[in-house]
Amino acid sequence: MSSEDPPIGDFAARMAFARQKDPAEGARRARVTLQVVAVTLAWFVSVPILFVYGLTGQRRNGDIFLTAGLLTVLLPFAGAVVATRGRRFGLGGAYVVLTLLMVLPAVWIARAG
Repeated sequence: MSSEDPPIGDFAARMAFARQKDPAEGARRARVTLQVVAVTLAWFVSVPILFVYGLTGQRRNGDIFLTAGLLTVLLPFAGAVVATRGRRFGLGGAYVVLTLLMVLPAVWIARAG
């Protein structure tokens, strides 16, 4: 046994400490949830506005549709990144699936211009 090895009885203390709930967990989960909600709301608002502006605006060029198509994929991916970095892996996985589902609508929107 070297001087760096913990005593045998210390294992139980470390396991008890590891099983305790982190007191900052609730605040971290709330912060991550608010950030994901903000990204989702930005996605729900910006993409339809850009799409309708591209259809009805005075300058009809493909850049507006390309931007809307890019945001269709980019913002759900940003939600996945925020959730995963905040250790909300289930929510992050759901946003990864949503990102993959948004690829075809993004291509459709980008080709509309």
